[in-house]
Amino acid sequence: MIKIKYFVHGTTTDNVEKKATGWLPGELSEKGIMQAKSLKEIIKDEYFDVVFCSDLKRAIDSANIDFADRKIEIIQDERLRECNYGDYNGKDSSLVNYSNHIYERFPNGESLEDVLKRVKSFTLFLKENYDDKRVAIVVHRAPQLALDVISKGITMEKAINDDWRNTKSWQPGWEYVIK
Repeated sequence: MIKIKYFVHGTTTDNVEKKATGWLPGELSEKGIMQAKSLKEIIKDEYFDVVFCSDLKRAIDSANIDFADRKIEIIQDERLRECNYGDYNGKDSSLVNYSNHIYERFPNGESLEDVLKRVKSFTLFLKENYDDKRVAIVVHRAPQLALDVISKGITMEKAINDDWRNTKSWQPGWEYVIK
């Protein structure tokens, strides 16, 4: 059994400009840097065996701030990347509708099913290498939706519908158990 705590990366300049970053690196905004510093304080007493983050700059920067001053390994893993929006990377965020791309790929990009396969591969890796460990991950929206599907046995449609971004119910981390 793996205990995962998911943390979202901080607000980016693309978020502020209402752009869909996708597989672009992304840059934390001033607000995003402050969010990461605040989260660092909130979770300072929580123990983790290891931290994973996507290999995209906004997640790396957030993880490095969130876990600064701790003697804990931060491992980048490309399987934790955001969904590749293909032609929509860097474009207006209104073009990105997850409900329309569960099975159908974004033009020259991925579908949420593709992300789900990546995240399943990651969770299998965790089971083989981090059994009975407490793992922190700092990632993006699509990998969190995939974790909801994997750990709760729900559909991607339900995960999208119940997503905290839709319900306006942010919290400083979400707990997942992978058996």
